[in-house]
Amino acid sequence: MKRRLQKKYLILILGYSVLLLLVPYVLDYHGKEGDDDKRAVPQQRCPDLDRSIALWSSIDKPSNGTDAAEELAGANRSRTHVYVHATWRTGSSFLGELFNQHPDVFYLYEPMWNMWQALYPGDAGSLQGAVRDMMSALFRCDFSVLKLYAGSANISTAHIFGWKTNKVICSEPLCGAYRRHEVGMVRGDVCDKCKPRDIQELERECRKYPVVVIKDVRVMDLGALVPLMRDPRLNLHVVQLFRDPRAVHNSRLKSKLALVKESIQVLRSRRHADRYKRLLMPGSRANRAENYVSNAMELICDNWLGDMLLVASAPPWLRRSYTKVRYEDLVLRPVDELRRLYRFTGLSSSAALESFVLNMTRGNGYSSDKPFLISARDAREAIHAWRERLSVEQVRQVEAHCSEVMRRLDYQRRGADTTQMYVDSWSQCLVGSEDLAAEEQYVFVGSENSEGNDGSRVHDAQKRATGGTTLGREMLDLAAKVGEAWKLFLFITDQASAATRGQQLA
Repeated sequence: MKRRLQKKYLILILGYSVLLLLVPYVLDYHGKEGDDDKRAVPQQRCPDLDRSIALWSSIDKPSNGTDAAEELAGANRSRTHVYVHATWRTGSSFLGELFNQHPDVFYLYEPMWNMWQALYPGDAGSLQGAVRDMMSALFRCDFSVLKLYAGSANISTAHIFGWKTNKVICSEPLCGAYRRHEVGMVRGDVCDKCKPRDIQELERECRKYPVVVIKDVRVMDLGALVPLMRDPRLNLHVVQLFRDPRAVHNSRLKSKLALVKESIQVLRSRRHADRYKRLLMPGSRANRAENYVSNAMELICDNWLGDMLLVASAPPWLRRSYTKVRYEDLVLRPVDELRRLYRFTGLSSSAALESFVLNMTRGNGYSSDKPFLISARDAREAIHAWRERLSVEQVRQVEAHCSEVMRRLDYQRRGADTTQMYVDSWSQCLVGSEDLAAEEQYVFVGSENSEGNDGSRVHDAQKRATGGTTLGREMLDLAAKVGEAWKLFLFITDQASAATRGQQLA
């Protein structure tokens, strides 16, 4: 009888011990499943991406005919607002000039320049809200916002919006130097003779145009524009310009002295991130300007990649208000790209405009004594000039920092293992993640083009880089817990045997 009770107690103790070990494991397993579900959505890889995606996800598609905001937007469809989203030395001035030449466009050239100069050395990140607010006012033809950054100077048509080459400012009725419907470059020495007009006259002229276009390079993150794109009264269209990062880097080095201050502002926006601290500490005073300009290129590529991921996650009805263009396509197929951009912004093309864009891409060379001056260039030389001017090391550094951007934009990397390049890029752009499983999950899910053999190679390479799969680590955890249960079982068996022997001796 006593032995039967001992066996029952032994079985109960063993079952209870196993249960205590299994319950935490089951709970942990379900917790991991929940984490995996969360990680299936791309996490933050680039600065402010989570915030931007949250802004997109908070937008529901408007209902048919019942949404008041949609009705208000329909009432304003006759007026279109366009923002040319670009960065320094990507050919944005040339793209903007195609809108400047159109007779139905009121064109504003880099209106945020005054703000950046007035608020220097404020970092680029902290200025994004002010940039967005200024843009909202300018789109509504309210130019009084410029007075906030003008100091004691009076604001007139002189010294704003690229006035010496602006077709609206230099044409009738504001100035008799040119006629608005005539296509052709505006000469600065001719426009310089125009009498400055009051800013209120310019506002009245702005309201006459069906399309208002702003071209600037000081919106670092496309997410900063989300509130404006959500505003149905603006009917905002975004044209984002990309260019081969190696060509951008070459052009930035060529103009490095003019870009030092703004490069520092860009770098300061990430001064709190460990990954970027080294970028603000150039090693040589002699090459400090070049170092600042070069280091800012890494952040530019990060911002580009963040914009691409943001657009990929946006609702379809909002993606219709966004288009991208590569500089290389623009200068090699200028007429086709011109027509596409005009269709996107609700403008009509003409033989004169198409002839203009062709002539601008068939110049006699690429180099110019004034790199910020818009002039006719040789398109092919402009595309490939970096091959002759950048060193092997400079090319390698840009390709290392910008490899994922280059892959998504179909720019070919020179002579390297592309699989390892992609893995390096993805791992570099992951911010603040210490969970290797999360990194592995993100690399596979977050890459919208990682299908087929290429995607498998990247995924497998990342598995090897992180030292094993999530399943392998779970199996190791399970084996450890089974080992602990076995040790407890042996201990209980020993104790029960000792108790039995003691009773027999008694």
